[in-house]
Amino acid sequence: MPNFWESTTVNGEDMGLYVSVPQGDGPFPAVIVIQHQGGVDDFIQEMTQRMSDAGYAGVAPVLYHRDPADSVDDAPTRRGRLRDNNLIADVLATMDFLRAHPGIDSDHIGIVGYCMGGRVVYLMASAMPGLKAAVSYYGGNTMLSWGDGPTPFDRIPDIHCPVLGHYGAIDANPSVDDRDKIDAEMKKHGKSHEIYTYPNADHGFMNRRGPRYNEEGDNASWPRTLDFFARTLQAAPVAADN
Repeated sequence: MPNFWESTTVNGEDMGLYVSVPQGDGPFPAVIVIQHQGGVDDFIQEMTQRMSDAGYAGVAPVLYHRDPADSVDDAPTRRGRLRDNNLIADVLATMDFLRAHPGIDSDHIGIVGYCMGGRVVYLMASAMPGLKAAVSYYGGNTMLSWGDGPTPFDRIPDIHCPVLGHYGAIDANPSVDDRDKIDAEMKKHGKSHEIYTYPNADHGFMNRRGPRYNEEGDNASWPRTLDFFARTLQAAPVAADN
């Protein structure tokens, strides 16, 4: 499984991409992996590799690329500078990168995100034409706009692909109330979606390196994610890793 760094441009600026490609010959369906607040760190690289283990080309864009290369600001400060219009541009550029690559099945591209990346998933499910599937892990702040424009929640009527949401039962953001509001709004507008909640799981429950890792939530949610992508991206189901 080759893992490597690539780059693409967004409005004339370079943006790094962490890429993990399955063994064998393509073209492969692809999944864009959206970072958590910590950036494209070891956790996000691991999740990108887990996608390629399952038969998908995984690509994680570095959404903090507008910060100076020598920035020493902490993750919440860097996250606080993000704006929805820039995030949309970054993920669209990642989609363009994938579509231009001969090893990618450009008709079968999905997205998955964690923490703030889960919020970006709801944003892009409405803003990115051609996206075939979207998986959000504990995406908080969906009722807030980062900069000008509608919130991800307000964009739900424009969602155009199936959505899978994973939530922790003891998470404060997104809370169970947030989950229920999203579920109700998706149903109201007839959007194809599935929602699962994991007992005793808190925010960040997928991060094996973090203090709130929840093995039961990981082991239950990951096979559901793979099954969802198998159905929506037309790939053969692959057994979940441990």
